[in-house]
Amino acid sequence: MQKLPNEEMAAAWNGPSGHAWVDQQQLLDEMFQPIEGLLVDAARARGARRVLDVGCGSGATTLPLARAVGAAAGIDISAPLIHKARERARQQNSAATFICADAQTHAFEAGSFDLVVSRFGVMFFDDPVAAFTHLRRAVSNDGALRLVTFRPIAENPFMTVAERAAGPILANLPPRRPNAPGQFAFADRDHVLGILAASGWSQGELTPVDLSCAFPVAALERYFTRLGPVGQVLRDADDATRRQVIERIRAAFEPYVNGAQVRFDAACWSIGALAS
Repeated sequence: MQKLPNEEMAAAWNGPSGHAWVDQQQLLDEMFQPIEGLLVDAARARGARRVLDVGCGSGATTLPLARAVGAAAGIDISAPLIHKARERARQQNSAATFICADAQTHAFEAGSFDLVVSRFGVMFFDDPVAAFTHLRRAVSNDGALRLVTFRPIAENPFMTVAERAAGPILANLPPRRPNAPGQFAFADRDHVLGILAASGWSQGELTPVDLSCAFPVAALERYFTRLGPVGQVLRDADDATRRQVIERIRAAFEPYVNGAQVRFDAACWSIGALAS
């Protein structure tokens, strides 16, 4: 049987990964708050009026975009995250709308947006050229995109602290494969520029940005036991293994603990391109 586009990601984000992100929504929003400001500023600078937020999750960027520009829609493949986003929109009386669908295949009206944005939401397509070709059709001829993704693993040591610490104990951690769908799929500049050019976007550019991020130290254990590769494997670990892993990882994060806060720099790309 032929696989559907992004079938594995759909299963993950409608299963444990999606529910974990819903549970940790407040932690993640606080951690990545600097990116919200960057994308809102980009939308204002372009005078955008119709914004599409790809991989919007629980709406952390879509909601402020709607306040800033008036019309913002978020799309995500995860039903649990979209449910949370809609709940937040109702609570805030927001004009933001949310679509539970795959951005690679959803039937967007042609030219219905003037800006596509994303906060770490575009690195999961199994065919990124097909996805960005599809998104190009959803944007007006004078439209643009502005994305934030991670630079290479070597520049983001914080993001792999848990894996490096737990590796000697958890032999079944999923491997990180260059350019494969996942957190660092858009880390390589030439790879990203190739995707943009092949999918019909012009004047692609990647600008390095270093963002100072923080979250309460009280949330640290929840961060590394619920999210990421270690969080996935720990769901099935026995109690003794779990205790041992938590002790090792907690010690490994100590260099990032500053009083009551965990602080780190996220090495990111700010990616831009034009539809014309």
